[in-house]
Amino acid sequence: MTHFFCRLRNTPAMVTLIYDFTEQKTMCVDLHIHSVFSDGTATLPELIQLAVDRQLTGLALTDHDTTEGVVEFLKLGQAKNLLTISGLEISAVHHGRSLHILGYGIDPENPALCHWLDQLQQGRKERNQHILEKLKKLGLEITSHEVAGLSPLGQTGRPHIARLLMAKGYVQSVNDAFRLYLGKDKPAWCRRFSYTAAESIDIIHQAGGIAVLAHPGQLDPSMKKQPQLVRELCERRLDGLEIYYPAHTRIMQKKLLGLARKYDLLATGGSDYHGPHHSAGLAGGKNSICPPDTIMEELFKRCSRYNDKS
Repeated sequence: MTHFFCRLRNTPAMVTLIYDFTEQKTMCVDLHIHSVFSDGTATLPELIQLAVDRQLTGLALTDHDTTEGVVEFLKLGQAKNLLTISGLEISAVHHGRSLHILGYGIDPENPALCHWLDQLQQGRKERNQHILEKLKKLGLEITSHEVAGLSPLGQTGRPHIARLLMAKGYVQSVNDAFRLYLGKDKPAWCRRFSYTAAESIDIIHQAGGIAVLAHPGQLDPSMKKQPQLVRELCERRLDGLEIYYPAHTRIMQKKLLGLARKYDLLATGGSDYHGPHHSAGLAGGKNSICPPDTIMEELFKRCSRYNDKS
């Protein structure tokens, strides 16, 4: 029997997770989910219970630009004997291109990381206000108080504004809100402060975690830009690629796996679950993805490279 330990260092909430990788049949994990602490609609207990019901063998909380719910999430997972992993999803830029970096195995209370995230969170608040001002000029009245009311526990952003636009009858769906007003270059679109991908990868390593490029197939559906992008990010010490993802076709997965092998990157996967009212269901369900739990052994091995230094 082989045991792997994921320990959060320098935090009062010490969590040690033990998992047997040798005696389990291959099952599903989900390493990309969101909660009410960012733009998800499910609470932490709901996420843990859903994962148990789906018989998942691993789960990572990856809320946007925040680790606020991670310590509680780990405790809830431990109570249910579910392997839970600390994480977050950072919005970043690389040569003017917006992308997302997932961090796994990070210490959620690492002082440098928490200070670093403060500026990202302030950028979200400032962008929200600019968006509301633009919407008001378009005759669409939404207040900052209403936006804050949709996410009393954590970060607010465009998805919350989109839900309010739908609730008030301005649009028919969240997708319509982005298509008509909130998407890039639309009438209410606003940029916000972001760190570079290199800076994001570095802070994840400083906090004891590994850095993974989220949903790379979404960056260019033709898959022509990914080879150069992945090469450049590997020069900046990227650790992995999110390969198993609802919007990734088999052709995309094959090409991404080829890049992962070429650069010795960890192949991860997740549903990008935001709650029961969103199109992507949690992994392991009917018509949903099933990232294999064989991912976990290599994830912990790679995490230990930085965790021992944190």
